Amino acid sequence: MLASSPVELEKALKSPPAQLAVIEPPGAAPQAGARPVRWRLSTRVAFRFVFLYFSLYVLFTQMLSSLLQVPNKEFPDLGSTEAMQPVLNWVGAHILRLSQPIPFHPSGSGDKLADYVLSLTLVLAAFIVTIVWSVVDRRRDDYVTLNKWFRLFLRLSLAATMVTYGTIKTIPVQMPFPSLTRLLEPYGDFSPMGVLWYSIGASRPYETFAGCAELTAAVLLFVPRLGTLGALVALADSIQIFTLNMTYDVPVKLFSFHLILMSLVLIAPEAPRLANVLVFNRTAEPSKQPSLFKGRRANIAATALQIVFGAYLIGVGFYGSWQGWTQYGGGAPKSALYGIWNVEEMAVDGVIRAPLVGDYGRWHRLVFQLPAYMDFQHMDSTFARHGAAIDTSTKTLVLTKPNDKSWNAIFSYQQPDPTRLVLEGQMDGHKVRMDTRLVDPQSFRLVKAGFHWIQEFPFNR
Repeated sequence: MLASSPVELEKALKSPPAQLAVIEPPGAAPQAGARPVRWRLSTRVAFRFVFLYFSLYVLFTQMLSSLLQVPNKEFPDLGSTEAMQPVLNWVGAHILRLSQPIPFHPSGSGDKLADYVLSLTLVLAAFIVTIVWSVVDRRRDDYVTLNKWFRLFLRLSLAATMVTYGTIKTIPVQMPFPSLTRLLEPYGDFSPMGVLWYSIGASRPYETFAGCAELTAAVLLFVPRLGTLGALVALADSIQIFTLNMTYDVPVKLFSFHLILMSLVLIAPEAPRLANVLVFNRTAEPSKQPSLFKGRRANIAATALQIVFGAYLIGVGFYGSWQGWTQYGGGAPKSALYGIWNVEEMAVDGVIRAPLVGDYGRWHRLVFQLPAYMDFQHMDSTFARHGAAIDTSTKTLVLTKPNDKSWNAIFSYQQPDPTRLVLEGQMDGHKVRMDTRLVDPQSFRLVKAGFHWIQEFPFNR
């Protein structure tokens, strides 16, 4: 209100100015001089253990290689190096009382005995260091600065892992469409993992969808303001992955369980706010998680770097997945004689071999899929793989055995028509002739069934 007289104006000028209310922007740091909140003892101890264990887990498992991706190069897991083997053997012998040394061999399984012993070793190491740390640093009130950098490290590590799994599904490489030999195998011979792998592989759109879900979590995690949402999506993805691993006996149970735990660690500080909105129907205050830096420009630069780093990892992931697709996936080169060929007649030294189930030397089918291999099926439905070198100019086929470099079989082949293949040559010191006929791939219901918007009756066979 304006002063109505010179006297009132003079009084107004001499009076102290009224204090203005300062509105802090969301997520702003406390004002200078404000008393910091002291962490409880249990919180400080829990943070020390969580910080140590999950930092070690990232460094000693495949998560490190996901975080440090370089095109056409793989970084070995520190936990699988020769330097760690004596440590794990010591833990196995003295803590777990194992009677034999731990086997160390690369097998593609994440649930090897060595993996479980490694996790136990990391737990013990984190527990011991936590005790020492708690004694030495017992006067510390909080770990605000260390906590924000740890959360950044954990968030990027989880995002990088989601990129690895997401890109090899978005380009459907991880679960391939059933191969020609798989189409011939009885469903009852599949392992539970095989059932899962090839049922997902049979539906490439679903595999791509699953990969996009994992990539969504990764993209959100790379953006600091969207980190909590990304952790929630990652938690949903990880629970789904863990459930499939547990119910189909996929040997990635231990690793996928850790992805759940890491997602929960990232969500935990925001749990009260999420509960207020999702459960108690209350107003949620802005996040109180501190920024990495005090300056606005530094925080903008840090955000940009994280987004650029995420884009780089996603680019490298897609590049590697595309290479896999073109080298051994659905886009890989096919054999010149691609297909399943039924052996209608087989003669050895001029004597025709009847197609008897008990005749192990009589071939039932030839399967050509990859350029360098050929699978043949015995009359008892078992398969054997041979190396195959096909020369289309001379119409020759040379077979080799992976485990016997001195063995080979040489055939010449003719195709009277596209559906017939006749082979003649020498194998095991005998003259062999096979007259085969191509199997129509559309004869397999899984291949020809397709997708239908309108179905008058369920097609469940």
